[in-house]
Amino acid sequence: MKSHARSAHGHGGSPSIEVPDYWWYVARADLLETALRSHVQGSGLTLDLGSADGPSASWLRDAVSRTVALDIDPRGLGSDGVCGSALALPFADETFEVVSAFDVIEHCDPESQALAEVRRVLKPGGRFVMSVPAYTWAWSDFDVANGHHRRYTRQRARSAVEAAGFSVQRVTHGFASVFPMFAAERAARKLRGRRAQGAVDIVEVPTVPKPLNDALLALSRFDRHILSRADLPFGSSVFLAATRVG
Repeated sequence: MKSHARSAHGHGGSPSIEVPDYWWYVARADLLETALRSHVQGSGLTLDLGSADGPSASWLRDAVSRTVALDIDPRGLGSDGVCGSALALPFADETFEVVSAFDVIEHCDPESQALAEVRRVLKPGGRFVMSVPAYTWAWSDFDVANGHHRRYTRQRARSAVEAAGFSVQRVTHGFASVFPMFAAERAARKLRGRRAQGAVDIVEVPTVPKPLNDALLALSRFDRHILSRADLPFGSSVFLAATRVG
């Protein structure tokens, strides 16, 4: 679930509500926790942007003392969730110790406004953790349907966050183990010339037989093993942890 203006762009809901056991959602939660948990562990009040995509952030709620959930789309939000946009956060300055945005910022335009809002609501020294999709060359009809505005390299993510007033502690790729399959799938989409007419409300994820689903999850565990010790030099996602400066 993404914190962008659904009425403007047409995309709002996350398939994870209907298929929380889809391998990518399960693996992403595992990899995000491995890469980023140490940067937020034991923190206080935390804002989770795009948090109606709950399966990817359940570990975050365990790592911090209290979480406020915000999403542009009310589906998947609990009774205490806040419906709002990442471009105009409905919170006072310096409210939170942590802000998370897992596959959210690529939906926001202008990007600089979303990151400025993150910095505004963070306390000085507060932590920002995010994930974004990787590589402009991988742009496809799937990105259009999802309401994406951009994809990232590690340097692109670092530069945008630093320009917004943060010091970056970690920036790494994720999903390196399944990257050859991701690259092949994107190449096949381009060869078929598949085109999306525009953003859709909820994108359908591919139907994956359980043996393949389990095999992809098993491959992703190699990433977890490496991320617990070092950064990954390539992969279909970028994970980042930063601290508000000043």
